[in-house]
Amino acid sequence: MRDMDTGDGEQGLARRERDILALERRGFAGPGVKERAIREELGLAPVRYYQLLNALLDDPRALAHDPVTVNRLRRVRESRRSER
Repeated sequence: MRDMDTGDGEQGLARRERDILALERRGFAGPGVKERAIREELGLAPVRYYQLLNALLDDPRALAHDPVTVNRLRRVRESRRSER
C-alpha cells in the first residue's frame, strides 16, 4: 500500500496526522483549552486524539516530518511510563 501524497510533493503523513502534530506544537494556557481545540479544530474526541497521537509517535514518517515535536513527546511518554 502506498503512502498518501500530501499535495505539496511530500510523501508521508495524511492531513489529519500533520494537523495533530501542529496542534501539539502549540502551547495551551489553562485546563480544558487543549481539549476544546481538539474537538473544535480536529473534530475528534480527546481520547481518540491521544490514541492517534500515541501511534503517530512510533511512526517514522512523523519523526521525519517534525523531529523536534516527536522527540519531545517521546521523552514525555517515556518519563511517564518510568514513573509507573
